[in-house]
Amino acid sequence: MSVNGSPAVLYAKRGAVAWVTLNRPDQFNAYNMAMRDDLYQILAAIHEDTEVRAMVLRGAGKAFSTGGDLAEFGMAPSPIVARWVRFRRDVWGMMRALPIPTVAAIHGYTVGGGLEMALLCDVAIAASDARISLPETGAGMIPGVAGTQTAARRLGLGRALDLCLTGRWIDASDALLVGLVAEVVPVADLDARALSIARELGEVPRERASMLKRAVWEGLDLPLREGLELEQRLAKRLMLMTANDNRTRANRRRSHSRKAAAPGRNRAL
Repeated sequence: MSVNGSPAVLYAKRGAVAWVTLNRPDQFNAYNMAMRDDLYQILAAIHEDTEVRAMVLRGAGKAFSTGGDLAEFGMAPSPIVARWVRFRRDVWGMMRALPIPTVAAIHGYTVGGGLEMALLCDVAIAASDARISLPETGAGMIPGVAGTQTAARRLGLGRALDLCLTGRWIDASDALLVGLVAEVVPVADLDARALSIARELGEVPRERASMLKRAVWEGLDLPLREGLELEQRLAKRLMLMTANDNRTRANRRRSHSRKAAAPGRNRAL
């Protein structure tokens, strides 16, 4: 729960889209243990809910997320202990493993672990007011929510190192230029556009989306030849699934046809 008694993360379903809102607006959606626990439960529910076909991750208030809660850091024996406690549950691994397309809708301050959350999503879009940074190096740490890995994969080696080493701030236009986000939209249009993108991505059947995500994400970790072999294995599995689906539909049509014809035959007798 957040300080005011409301959940630290809100969850709703908009049709087949999971709508997940970081809900500590007075703390600029800083990530703490309550948010960790809420996110863990919500992501687990999304993973098991076969009706969900895509997810949007967004932030309430004036920021997407400013990363780790400094007040919580200060109560721990050290920043390292604070980070370890918050990250004991593999929320980030669960987010990456979701079998559906995920969209981060970022706005305002998107900093540190907040940016890293967005990078764990498959697609990110930004409102025009987004202000983005990975400042952990200046605090004697490194981006520890998979940021060193996801940034390099999204932005390329040079740009990722620049952001991680310097902690420099970039705006939404810069984020679009370097490929961190796919689109920049007016603040007022962010939610509607994120929902539209999620619905479009969610048109792909869940099991097929899962295979496509696996081919792309796992392929990044493999040499080209092994990545191509993975692609071929998944393509063959997808073809078999499609053939089985077509066969099932054909059998149902024949069954319905026989049932529809049966009364007529009985009357003729």
